[in-house]
Amino acid sequence: MLIGEVAAVLGVHRQTIRFYEKQGLLRAPHRQLNGYRDYDPTVISRLNFIHSGQAAGLTLAEITSVLSLRDAGQTPCAHVSSLLDRKLENVQARQLELAILATELQRLINASHGRDPAECDEADICNIITNQEHIEEHGP
Repeated sequence: MLIGEVAAVLGVHRQTIRFYEKQGLLRAPHRQLNGYRDYDPTVISRLNFIHSGQAAGLTLAEITSVLSLRDAGQTPCAHVSSLLDRKLENVQARQLELAILATELQRLINASHGRDPAECDEADICNIITNQEHIEEHGP
């Protein structure tokens, strides 16, 4: 399959396929006499895996580690499970951080509704953000 055919089947740009090839995610294809890349049809399933891995939050380095195991004849299931466990832990930690941030933003928004702009000190720039009560509670 020519690169254009592969790109059309998957709905990706040729540059994406070339990038994956340069990154080692795809094996170098055979070259025709005219120099055109001639991909084996199995490249479609490999590219589908790469896109699915990215959709699951895996980095290209993590996807490469999975592909390397498979290319070495090993089943990468345990490795993938471990990667996904860590991804989920990271997502859950980030969700907690975002929930804390949302609470703080709501507190600032609520406080802003009761503020008089005339009371805003030039040194504070905006007393909604540089709330002295907040600084005293949490330290500078």
